[in-house]
Amino acid sequence: MKTRKLTRYIGVVFCSIILIFLYAPIISNFIFSFNSLRFPTIPLGSFSWEWYQLILNDSLVINAFKNTLIVGFIVAPIATFMGFAAAYSDYRFNFFGKKLVMVFALMPPLIPLVVIGLAMLAYLSRIGLSGTLPAIIVSHVVLTSPFAMAIIRLRFSQIESDLEFAAQNLGATNWLAFKEIIIPMVKNSVITAFLMCLAVSFDEYAVTWFVGGLEETSSVRVLSFLQSAVSPRINAIGSITFAVSILLLLGAQYFVFKKLNQDIKKS
Repeated sequence: MKTRKLTRYIGVVFCSIILIFLYAPIISNFIFSFNSLRFPTIPLGSFSWEWYQLILNDSLVINAFKNTLIVGFIVAPIATFMGFAAAYSDYRFNFFGKKLVMVFALMPPLIPLVVIGLAMLAYLSRIGLSGTLPAIIVSHVVLTSPFAMAIIRLRFSQIESDLEFAAQNLGATNWLAFKEIIIPMVKNSVITAFLMCLAVSFDEYAVTWFVGGLEETSSVRVLSFLQSAVSPRINAIGSITFAVSILLLLGAQYFVFKKLNQDIKKS
């Protein structure tokens, strides 16, 4: 019993150290974003909204956030649809070279972003899209679709492959079987994939910097602050970006655990 308690305490301490190591820079970023002093030093100054007010009055920052939202809400549905189509094709059909196709479909996140950025820049420049919002959208779709595919394919792997055929044998049309069997069973995974694609697009920086030109998103604007001068506004814009990203990821986790709890109750 004592050994078990000691092991549990060691585990808690070890996990706490890891969490502190991971989140200490982000927490300090939040703290300094409300600090009245210009430089991130201890002791802290008084509480202040000054840096948030500055970025909310900065037209470049507002335009960057606007671009981020436009890109994210166009990319997420497209990437989710493409991920769903690829995952369903893998689940439902057998065709020559399927495994190879699926490997290539999941590969973009494994390729260094600098390589993808250069390749996208070269390709999009040839078709006259480089430096525009559509170029950022195309690049983000390429990067986020594999995430959607992986999430939805995981859910398909938990579904009996004969259910759809059974519904068709009972008289349902292909569309009715798809609508009544497949869609309800993968609905939560599709929502999770949508939120995940939105979060990835919101945070993506490297490829956006290559193909975006003068069209900036919020993550690229942060770099612009760093290149021009060290400004405490970075803490404010970084805090907002992190807060939005973590909310999207928590939303995705909520739908994953909701479906998991439903499956446990049914079993």
